[in-house]
Amino acid sequence: MAPFSLRDGKAPAGPDEVVLDADLASRGGVAVGQRVKIAVRSAPAEFRVSGIAAPKSGNGLTRQSALFFSPEKAAELADTPGQAHAIGVLADPGVSPGDLADRIRDAVGTDKVAVTTGVERSTVEFLDVSQTRMLLMALAGSFGGFALLIAVFVVASTLALVINQRRREFALLRAIAATPQQIRKLIGAETMLVAVIAGVLGSALGVAVGYGLRNAFGAIGVIPPDFELAISPLPLIAALALGLGTARLAAWSASRRPSSIRPVEALGEAAVERRELGRVRVIIGVALVVAGLAGSLIPIFLRGEAGLAASSSSALIIVIGLAVVSPKVVAAITRLIAPVLVRTSRISGYLAAANNQANSRRLAAAVTPVMLAVSFALTMFYSQTTAAAARQEQTVESTTADHVLSSGTGGLSPEVAEAVRRIPGVAAATPVVRTEVLNTVQEQDSLRVERYAAQGLDGGQVRGNLDPGLVAGKLTDLTGNTVAMSESEADWYEKKIGDEVEFYFGDGSPAKLRLVATYTRDQAFGRYLLPADLARAHTGDRMDDSVLVRDEPGADPATVATALRDLAVRYPGLAVAPGSAVAAPGGGQEQAQFYVNLVAVGVILGYVVISVANTLVMSTAQRSREFALLRLIGTTKRQVVRMMRFEALATVGVAAALGTVVAGVPLVVLNLGLRGTPLPSGPIAVFGGVIAGAILLGLVSLGLSTRVALRSKPIEAIGLRE
Repeated sequence: MAPFSLRDGKAPAGPDEVVLDADLASRGGVAVGQRVKIAVRSAPAEFRVSGIAAPKSGNGLTRQSALFFSPEKAAELADTPGQAHAIGVLADPGVSPGDLADRIRDAVGTDKVAVTTGVERSTVEFLDVSQTRMLLMALAGSFGGFALLIAVFVVASTLALVINQRRREFALLRAIAATPQQIRKLIGAETMLVAVIAGVLGSALGVAVGYGLRNAFGAIGVIPPDFELAISPLPLIAALALGLGTARLAAWSASRRPSSIRPVEALGEAAVERRELGRVRVIIGVALVVAGLAGSLIPIFLRGEAGLAASSSSALIIVIGLAVVSPKVVAAITRLIAPVLVRTSRISGYLAAANNQANSRRLAAAVTPVMLAVSFALTMFYSQTTAAAARQEQTVESTTADHVLSSGTGGLSPEVAEAVRRIPGVAAATPVVRTEVLNTVQEQDSLRVERYAAQGLDGGQVRGNLDPGLVAGKLTDLTGNTVAMSESEADWYEKKIGDEVEFYFGDGSPAKLRLVATYTRDQAFGRYLLPADLARAHTGDRMDDSVLVRDEPGADPATVATALRDLAVRYPGLAVAPGSAVAAPGGGQEQAQFYVNLVAVGVILGYVVISVANTLVMSTAQRSREFALLRLIGTTKRQVVRMMRFEALATVGVAAALGTVVAGVPLVVLNLGLRGTPLPSGPIAVFGGVIAGAILLGLVSLGLSTRVALRSKPIEAIGLRE
C-alpha cells in the first residue's frame, strides 16, 4: 500500500511504540529499542522505537518525514474515534483501477466518499497538492481574464497606430471603389495572418513561461517545490483560440475608422489627421470613466475581497474609458504643456509642442499603453499592501493583551491556555483558534461556495485581551452552540441577536447556531466568532493558533513573562512576544497571495512593456520623411534628437500623470474605506520605480528609433514612400 517496508525491528504494537523512517532515525541518532520524545499536541510524549522503515529507494521521503504508530494510538492522536482519513483499496489481478473505482462508487455512494485513482490520489495524501491545484486554477482564470482584456486593449491601440500610418493606402483603396466591408476584411485577414504565427510561437513559449512561474511560486513557498506541471495540448489550443479571438476583436475595433471614410473625402482625410471624435465614441468613453469612478466607491460600502476586487477592476475600467476618448484628453493636456516646452527650448521645444498638438491621435496611441502599465502596476501593488496594512492595524488596535503566545512548530495544545491561567499574576488567557466557515450561494444551475475567515475564542476569557468593537450582545455568552457575527454580515443576512444562523464549518459539517453578539472589527477577527471548543472540534489538528495573556493589575510584567517562557520546557517551540507583536489573521496566506499576485503581475507587465516599446518605436519609425524635411529646411540633427526627447518626456509624462490619477482615485477611496486615511500603505520607492521605469522606457524606445531614423541622408529619406 505504501512504499515503506521494515528495515529493522518490528511494527508498533503498543500505545508507546513508534516506527521512524531511516532518514529521520539517522538524523536523530536513534536505533531500535531507544526512547524518543515526540511532540503530540505541542506537548512532548515518550515513545519506544520498535522499528526502522525505509521506502523502496533511499532512506526517506523528499517532502516529509514518516512516523508509524499502532492503529489505536493513531486514532487517538487524530482525535477521530471510529473514523479514518482514507481507506486504501488494492485491485485484484486483471481488474483496472478505473473499473474498481466505479464499483466502489456504486456500492458506497458519492455523497459519502470521494474515490480517487492514479495521480488524483495525491490530493488525498498531500492536502497542499489539492490546494495548489485550486490556487493555480483560480490564478489562471483571474489573470488569464486580465491578460486577455489587456491584450485586446494593447493590440487595438497598436493596430490603430499601424492603420493610422497607412491612411493614404486605405484612402486610395476607398477612392478606387473598395467597399467598407472589403477594407475591414483586408485588415482582419492581415491581422489574423500575423496572429496565427504569433499565437503558435506564443503557445510554445508559454510552456517555458509556465515552468518559470512554477519555479518562482515554488521558490516563494506558494506551491510545493516538487509540484509537477501537467503539459497537454488542450491549454495550448485554448490559448491559441483565445489569442486569435482577441486579435480579431482588436482588428474589428481598429478597422471601423478607415472603413467608414466616404470615397469623396478619402484623399483629403488622409492628408490631415482628423481631430474630431465620433459622438458615440465620446459617450462610451465618458460612460466607462463614470462607471469606473462609481465602482471605485464600492470599498466604502463593501469590505473584504469583494471591495478589493472592485477597487482593482475600477482602475482598469477608467483606463479603458480614457483610452476611448484619449485623443481629446491628450489634446487638452498638450495645450497646457505646450507653453512649457516652448519656453524650455525655442526650437526643439516649439517643434515638439507643435507635433503633439497636430498629431493628438498618434500621441494618444503611444500614451495609452504606458498609462495602462503605470496604473495597473500601482493599483495591483498598493491595493495589496493597503489591505494587509488595514488588517494588521485593526488587529493591533483590537488586541489589548500584554503577551502573545505562539508556537514555532505548529499549533498550541489547549493545555497551554489552562497552564497559563494557573500562573500567578495572570488575569486572563484567551485561546485563539483561526479557522473558516463556508456559505453556499445558488447561481442558476450551480452552487457557489464562499469561504470566510473566522476565529474561535473563549468567551469567558476575552476580557482585557480583545476589543472586537462590540455593537450588540455580549461575548461572554459565546459558549456552546452560539456564534457572533460582524455587523455587516449580520445585516446582509438580516440576523438579529437571538436568531438562528446556518452555515458550514471549515470541515464541511453543517452548523445551526444562535447569534449572541455583533461587532465591527471584522478585518481583525473575520466575519464569524465561534466558541473555542466548537472551532477546535472542526479543525484538522484540534489546536490553538495562539494564546493572548492579560496581566493582573499590579503584577510585574517581567515576572509573568519569565513564567510564560518557562512553559517552553513542557511545550517545545513555545514563543512569548509582547501584545503589540500580534499578527493579523492569515498573515502567511495573505503574504503568499501577495507574492503570487506580484509574480503574475510581473508577467503581464512584461507583456505590456514589450507592447509599449513596440508602439513607441512604430510611432517614430514612420516619421523618417518628416525628420528629413526638418533637416533640409535647416534643423540640425541634434535639434531633431532634442525635439524627440521632449516628445518622449511629454508622452511618458502625460501617461504617468494619467496612470497615477487613474490608480490614485480607487486607492484613495480604498484606503478611506479600510484605514480611514487617504494615503496608500506601502513603500514610496515602488511608486518612484514605476514612474522612473516608464520614463526610462519611453526615452530609450524613442531615442533608439529616432537615431535609426536619422541614419539616412535627408535627400534620400525625403524620397522614401510613406
